[in-house]
Amino acid sequence: MPKQDRGGRYHHGNLRSALIQGAVEVIAERGLREFSLAEVSRRIGVAVSAPYAHFADRDELLAAVAVRSWEVFYAEVECEIAQFQHPANRLAAIARAYVRFAARYRPLFEVLNDVALDKHLHPEIEKAERPFLDAFQASVRALCNGENDLADNMAIALEATALGHAMLLFYSDFGQDQEAVEDAAERAARAILALIQGRHRLGSPAELPDGHYGD
Repeated sequence: MPKQDRGGRYHHGNLRSALIQGAVEVIAERGLREFSLAEVSRRIGVAVSAPYAHFADRDELLAAVAVRSWEVFYAEVECEIAQFQHPANRLAAIARAYVRFAARYRPLFEVLNDVALDKHLHPEIEKAERPFLDAFQASVRALCNGENDLADNMAIALEATALGHAMLLFYSDFGQDQEAVEDAAERAARAILALIQGRHRLGSPAELPDGHYGD
């Protein structure tokens, strides 16, 4: 870890790593809209020109933070899914990991969900994302027996379910202490399992109580 004095100034070591960590701290305190290379430079105590030794612009540093985010997230996921063999249980485990990751690393969670960088310009993001996508999609496909449309619909529904529980943790009255986080993680896992049980309804129209179908 880069060495800093009591005032938070960067001394020497891995400047690139220090800039990424500084970016995470700025995002945590000010949000993505207020994030800038100049602010990160001030945070770690280097000249405003220093980041350009490693990053051409703001987007390149954000891309590096996105890569860090995917790496941290997948480490959480990998630990969870290693406990299960059945694809349904692995998907439930991913939901638990997602909610816990959101609570523990909120700035990284926000970067994964809010940063819209062109992956053609930043292929390092896609590379970092790939291990998670492979694990997720393998479990979805295993449950859908080659039905591509069903797999696509289920993947979207599963993602929305996990994301919804993470957002409820932030913006509801459930609280954000460890007990609340674990409760939200288990709720997400149970919702995922319920969705998987009814997965074949994902391609059907929604039926209204009077027996008619929605538009």
